[in-house]
Amino acid sequence: MDFICGIDEAGRGPVIGPMVIAGVKINKSKENELKELGIKDSKKIQPKKREELYEKIISIVDDYSIIKLSPSQIDENLSLPDMNLNWLEAVTTIKILEKLNAKIAYIDCPTSNASKYYDYLTSRLKKDIELVVEHKADEKYIASSAASILAKVERDKEIKKLKEEHGDIGSGYPSDEKTKSFLAKNTELPIFRKSWSTWQKAKEKTKQQSLKGY
Repeated sequence: MDFICGIDEAGRGPVIGPMVIAGVKINKSKENELKELGIKDSKKIQPKKREELYEKIISIVDDYSIIKLSPSQIDENLSLPDMNLNWLEAVTTIKILEKLNAKIAYIDCPTSNASKYYDYLTSRLKKDIELVVEHKADEKYIASSAASILAKVERDKEIKKLKEEHGDIGSGYPSDEKTKSFLAKNTELPIFRKSWSTWQKAKEKTKQQSLKGY
């Protein structure tokens, strides 16, 4: 059978919450079933519609895999030599690829150098899978679009849980004013990626303010 796979992520940039990487595996003959749902890049679909599509996607695809990397897991990995966010995403992507084991995989490239990312993946992949590594793969290939929806819905669920527990944390992105304000007052919470310069600057500012109080 000609199985194809799509890979995409959600939550690379935020200082709050997990990064989620998802993959779907589907027989090429069923691609039209996904297309008929109106599936496209998750960023172009409203949240409620994404949730509806999520359930339909997992009922159509032959297999899927979702990996959530918590802030502490991200920080721990980024402290290792020769590791950065791109390679962490690549290593996680390989785990999904080897689990799903499709004939060909379409991967949304997170770095400007697609050929270097491709080389990193192929040098570590232990199964014979043809890789198509491109920018905006989630817009070009229906399997990657489906994976982007799974990743985004799972990321949104995690953020919703954090809001229920901690209040309005904003979107979690460093540029979000609500997130900045929340971070300034709550630097010790484990929901932050402490390897992010955004957190480090907020922590340093809090430390300086504490010293001024003496």
